[in-house]
Amino acid sequence: MENKSISKASVNEATEMGLLVEEYAKICDILNRPPNFTELSIFSVMWSEHCSYKNSIFWLKTLPKDGPRILIKAGEENAGLVDIGDGLACVFKIESHNHPSALEPYQGAATGVGGINRDIFTMGARPIAQLNSLRFGEIDLSHTRWLVKGVVKGIGDYGNSFGIPIVGGETYFDKSYNTNPLVNAFSAGIVKTKNVISATAKGEGNPVFIVGSSTGKDGINGAAFASKDLTENSSDDIPSVQVGDPFQEKLLLEATMELSRTNAIIGMQDMGAAGIICSSSEMSASGNCGMEINLDLVPLRQKNMEPYEILLSESQERMLVVVKKGREREVENIFKKWDLNCKKIGHITRKKDVTFYSKNIKVAQIPAESLVLGGGAPVYEREFSVPSYYSELKKFDINSISIPLNIIEYAYKLIGLPNICSKKWIYNQYDSMVGTVNMSTNSPTDAAIVNLKNSEKALALTVDCNSRYVNCDPEIGAQIAVAECARNIICSGGQPAAITNCLNFGNPYDKEVYWQFVSSIKGMTKACKKFKTPVTGGNVSFYNQTQKNDTVQPCFPTPTIGMVGILEKKNDFMTLDFKSHGDLIYLIGPSKDDISSSEYLVNILNIENSSTPFFDLDIEFKLHQIISKLISNKLLQSAHDVSEGGLFVSLVESMIPRKLGCEIYTDSNFRQDAYLFGESQSRVVVSLEKSKEKEFLSTLRKSKFPYYKLGEVSSKKVLIDDVDFGNISKLESVYSNSFEKNFI
Repeated sequence: MENKSISKASVNEATEMGLLVEEYAKICDILNRPPNFTELSIFSVMWSEHCSYKNSIFWLKTLPKDGPRILIKAGEENAGLVDIGDGLACVFKIESHNHPSALEPYQGAATGVGGINRDIFTMGARPIAQLNSLRFGEIDLSHTRWLVKGVVKGIGDYGNSFGIPIVGGETYFDKSYNTNPLVNAFSAGIVKTKNVISATAKGEGNPVFIVGSSTGKDGINGAAFASKDLTENSSDDIPSVQVGDPFQEKLLLEATMELSRTNAIIGMQDMGAAGIICSSSEMSASGNCGMEINLDLVPLRQKNMEPYEILLSESQERMLVVVKKGREREVENIFKKWDLNCKKIGHITRKKDVTFYSKNIKVAQIPAESLVLGGGAPVYEREFSVPSYYSELKKFDINSISIPLNIIEYAYKLIGLPNICSKKWIYNQYDSMVGTVNMSTNSPTDAAIVNLKNSEKALALTVDCNSRYVNCDPEIGAQIAVAECARNIICSGGQPAAITNCLNFGNPYDKEVYWQFVSSIKGMTKACKKFKTPVTGGNVSFYNQTQKNDTVQPCFPTPTIGMVGILEKKNDFMTLDFKSHGDLIYLIGPSKDDISSSEYLVNILNIENSSTPFFDLDIEFKLHQIISKLISNKLLQSAHDVSEGGLFVSLVESMIPRKLGCEIYTDSNFRQDAYLFGESQSRVVVSLEKSKEKEFLSTLRKSKFPYYKLGEVSSKKVLIDDVDFGNISKLESVYSNSFEKNFI
């Protein structure tokens, strides 16, 4: 009977695995022979979009990657590495787990959290904070509510059990995500720069170990599954969804931290997408060497697993470790102490192939370089074209919209919208205080402020993307996503340092989708250069779409930005809450008669077609300089950026924490609805003590930047243009309680 593992694989099998005919031919050229079944299975996963980035790498290379704080180039390690001084570095990254979460939301989200944290501690860094960016469909759909409950519980259960606080995030709803939610997980950790562990292999004869959990059939072909469209038959791919164990991951974390202090290892890499084959080939290619691995030595949790199943399994909580020869016992004892598998399965070779054996038979031998990103994997520059809808959106005219007679009614509707109102029902399920690093819990800030123990410094962390803006104009929308992250960090008293991104788009073979992707990269590049926030790495997730009747529509393009900033003196962080009755309230930044793409226009007036709100990169940059100067000169009591929902929502969010009201007047040069609800960018609401107004105004006048005095903080009442909007308790009730009503 023929051994399927080593039987010759055909071009038909290649196409069934998702490879192109020309890719099969390229594989034959690389091997100088047709691949066997195991080898073809390896190529099908490693050359999938999820692992190879074959449809995106051409444009990803154009992103800015250099900066004064950058310690490694994007893509060189498991995550980005930024110097924060004092011999410390921040390791951070964001990744998606969209397709698994669409089918099995609990495990899909949970293993997304587990995977991103492993990327951090594999580099020797202890994770200290997590954030997430979530997108779901229409909130009144039972399917959406099922997804929300599963995803939130998965994130909460895994993160809470693992013991790392979730310090921030965002959640949005739109019908474009009805079928395909987006679940993007961000993690950050701290490491001494001298203790960073590299994801590389070297040293002929050095042993290779697999550590952590046993290997099973869960998650096989998960990378390939994430590289194709979701369909009605996708539920058949449930085995492609991994299963996580946060308690096992906690043990693996502590063992890794102990291991990082021994100097006994050459390199280490997490086993995420594509499991053993991904880790072994990437580490080998990085070290310009090869590996020989005996698959019979891999600890298994299921019997009779085929070689390709062992190689491609995405079982969680596993690492590949290259150990210095002679130090094996030391490493084994550490993992024995933490009751974890630590099994030698191979060794490093001079020959630059990854070679795998099973039952004394060579089942695969492939040049490591041919499998990895930037190596022999295909690179495509896809065609793209401007969508027909793009020019139509530009035709929106605010003058076609009547100014509302009862603006109070619209104001209350606005703060109750699911994209605006408090998501406390979600974040109350997360542990935000474990580890005592979260400085924003009782002092609300635009960005999460994370304490660095034994240091005067703190980190400022944030994630952001308004995907409707990106859909309207991908280049401008991506700039806004970067700008708002930077603005949040500036308003919190920090300085932006670097970003990671999670690029969520539809099918890259769709020319209009690819135009969205390319335009977003161009916009991100401009903004990152302007703010000096290089890209340290991230994730691309294509094939995100929603089915409507018999048609397939791409989700809104969603290039989620995760940004890290640094506060040199953590006690100088700035909060968003109004402090005292009588403090003055100013709006800094240019006002516009602009309601384009606003929550007010789309979800109150039900007008979906408009362009992006006003945005100018130079104006935005100058705003950051001014706000930073005002904060450093200790002239402000609070600072809060104007974003979704406009000025009115920013005011409400600043009033709620201390139950204070305000008495303000809008600028009569603008429409009242645009002034209060419009989402034109580059604006910040600040408050200050009256005694500091003179110095405050002197600073603004010197800057020649637009500003407007809104009014004062009051005790309870909210008066706008002498109209009573009720007291803050009434507004807080709507803002704070609207969301959870959907889940009772």
